[in-house]
Amino acid sequence: MAETTVVHLLRHGEVHNPGGILYGRLPGYHLSETGELMAKTVAKAVSGRDIVAVYSSPLERARETAAPVAAAHGLEVIIEERLLEAGNLLEGRAVGQGLQILRSPRNYRYFWNPMRPSWGEPYPVIVARMRTAIDDAREAGRGHEVVMVSHQLPIWAVRMAAEGRRRLWHDPRRRQCALASLTSFTFEGDRLVSVGYSEPAGSIDRGPSVPGA
Repeated sequence: MAETTVVHLLRHGEVHNPGGILYGRLPGYHLSETGELMAKTVAKAVSGRDIVAVYSSPLERARETAAPVAAAHGLEVIIEERLLEAGNLLEGRAVGQGLQILRSPRNYRYFWNPMRPSWGEPYPVIVARMRTAIDDAREAGRGHEVVMVSHQLPIWAVRMAAEGRRRLWHDPRRRQCALASLTSFTFEGDRLVSVGYSEPAGSIDRGPSVPGA
């Protein structure tokens, strides 16, 4: 029988972002107190799992989310550049409430092609790097489980591709990828057999929503 390997894609926890900035790949954005609690809650939820490796995007919020999970299994966090947040030409700008960032005339030039998307890293490029990272982690953890901490769009894009969705363009408001959620890919040998989703920290009260990535 083929060995079963599970790759869990963990989105980072809530970020301290009182200015409502679209932070993207910018440095200096750390978990809030609630985000730290989310990370600890996820670590507790997976403490009994057969996890043999923990990978993380190099950004602070991802590394801080990965740390409790790694500690619970006596592991070191492995920094994986391919798990990085999607590139976004609008990073550093205030998002505000709702779709305010879309209403500013100075941003119109970025929205000519939402199917690419024209404001950032193309969806197929995101999927390609995430897939190779997942494949390498699956091979390294064959027969066991691994956790990879990344960001909402990379996780959602590679999930859509794995589920065979032809078009990667989507409404960001419809992503099933909450803060500190797990998107779990189960493989039999090298074959993907299922994609699962769970929210171990879903019961934590986040208060008002803040821009995330």
